[in-house]
Amino acid sequence: MPLQRQDNFESIRRDGDFDVLIVGGGINGLGVFRELSLQGVRVLLVERCDFCSGCSAAPSRMIHGGLRYLENGEFNLVRESLAERDALLLNAPHMVRPLPTTIPLATRMSGLFNAATSFLGLSDKPAQRGALPVKIGLALYDLVTRKRRQLPPHRFRSARETKEKWPELTSNLRYSATYYDAWISHPERLGIELISDTIEMAPQSIALNYVEVRRDADGYVLHDRESGADLPINPRVIVNASGAWLDNVRRNLTGGAPDDAPLISGTKGSHLILDTPNLHDALDGHMMFFENTDGRVCIVFPYLGKVLAGSTDIRVETVTRTRCEDDERDYILGSLRLIFPDLNISENDIVFSYSGIRPLPSSDHNFTGRISRSHFTHRLDGPVPQICMVGGKWTTFRAFAEQTADKVLTELGHARTCDTHQLAIGGGKDFPEHVKTLIEGLSRDLGISSERAAYLVDAYGTQAATVWRDCRARGQDTPVVAGCSLTCAEVVRMVTHEQARHPADILLRRTNLAITGQVSTEMIATIANVMAQELGWTTEQTDAEIAAFTDELSRYHGVSATTLNQRSLKRNTECA
Repeated sequence: MPLQRQDNFESIRRDGDFDVLIVGGGINGLGVFRELSLQGVRVLLVERCDFCSGCSAAPSRMIHGGLRYLENGEFNLVRESLAERDALLLNAPHMVRPLPTTIPLATRMSGLFNAATSFLGLSDKPAQRGALPVKIGLALYDLVTRKRRQLPPHRFRSARETKEKWPELTSNLRYSATYYDAWISHPERLGIELISDTIEMAPQSIALNYVEVRRDADGYVLHDRESGADLPINPRVIVNASGAWLDNVRRNLTGGAPDDAPLISGTKGSHLILDTPNLHDALDGHMMFFENTDGRVCIVFPYLGKVLAGSTDIRVETVTRTRCEDDERDYILGSLRLIFPDLNISENDIVFSYSGIRPLPSSDHNFTGRISRSHFTHRLDGPVPQICMVGGKWTTFRAFAEQTADKVLTELGHARTCDTHQLAIGGGKDFPEHVKTLIEGLSRDLGISSERAAYLVDAYGTQAATVWRDCRARGQDTPVVAGCSLTCAEVVRMVTHEQARHPADILLRRTNLAITGQVSTEMIATIANVMAQELGWTTEQTDAEIAAFTDELSRYHGVSATTLNQRSLKRNTECA
């Protein structure tokens, strides 16, 4: 067991009393962990799998103000989302970056009446959005941010101007409208940085993955899913931040009846990652924000050298791990052919797919797009009060965490002592205005290539030099496979400093190697063997880890064992 994890369990063994227990290590739980810990509160966060491995592992990777929420009349949510978007652009500039977003428009007036009736709650039915209602929405968008503008205001283009800039777009457009939001390159890594920052500033708190909490006759027990060990814990307040699993968790922790009215009404969203150079080039750096034939909003934008396309929005009745099904794949590919009809886009271009459940507030809306994307807390009475976090999304995690923390601080009778709205996250601290400045300085000071420096900055921001020096000191700072940016020393560091316990933790969440289609049979085996040395796995355990992750890629991400073998063969041929 790595020293970090061992020390955490020893700390709990010595003192199992905590002011707050947070159940759920997704982005909302991690946000509350930071908020409360920085107020001097002793917090224990538990996650039964890996951090940011559930709902938080399947976002559209957008940090946005929620333009379409205006149709639902959710002005406060839009205002909050825009403020939090701008805060993340300042606090995490190494991962959150501006994204020009373009809406292709085929009509002028369409959707105006529907938008009004939707706003008044008189209609669930979607309708095609024309130029005028979009213009009104974008004007409101700009109005909200006028006093603290960080991004350019919107602009409209005529059909001719649109065709000149995006010649591959469908020819039936009358206008296009461009505005700015943002995207996030490595969302799961941002979650890891929140933990690292918090532990450094507030060492009284503990965050653990692969553990769960159980009720027994005497109170609560922390169960280590890795070793099987149990430790008694005694929290004063519980925060239920388990996302789509919230209703299951609240019943388990309180003993509530299974038929209690649900707080969560989840919908499934699936996404594709495409290696389609002609589509990537046709986008010209923009996200296309457009409607499918059923009125649902779809997106497509350049992502880490590939193309991200999505998404579906399907109501789910049973909460479980999900995958992108064939009909969803065809739905997304079909949507792309609507706006880029002359490009050859097929399922053979898919290098990765992912799917998750959005933890939306319970709703009976027929059209899932009308379900609120807002958030709120719900308090459950008991010997240990439980504060349930209902809803939430990546963009607003900090604001939701702040609001939840204030509820908890009231329960504890503890005053707030600091604010996180302008607090930098991880490698976003002291990030220069121009990333090129950081890359050139790193290359010069460390004597490394500009390519290596660019990779380190992209992954670690201003912490890049610290990570590089730490890796060099380990003496095995060599690529895990030929041509790969990740080194064996980084893998070790992710085990010892970032609580990585399984190959999936590294390949799916602490790096972009799986989502960008780089993961291969050889890469999985190398990383598993490096982890085995640190975690003390036997040969049988190592083989089991490799088999489990290979199966996970095939079952949930559309990457077969055959594909993994082909990638290894191709890489070895190219590097020969």
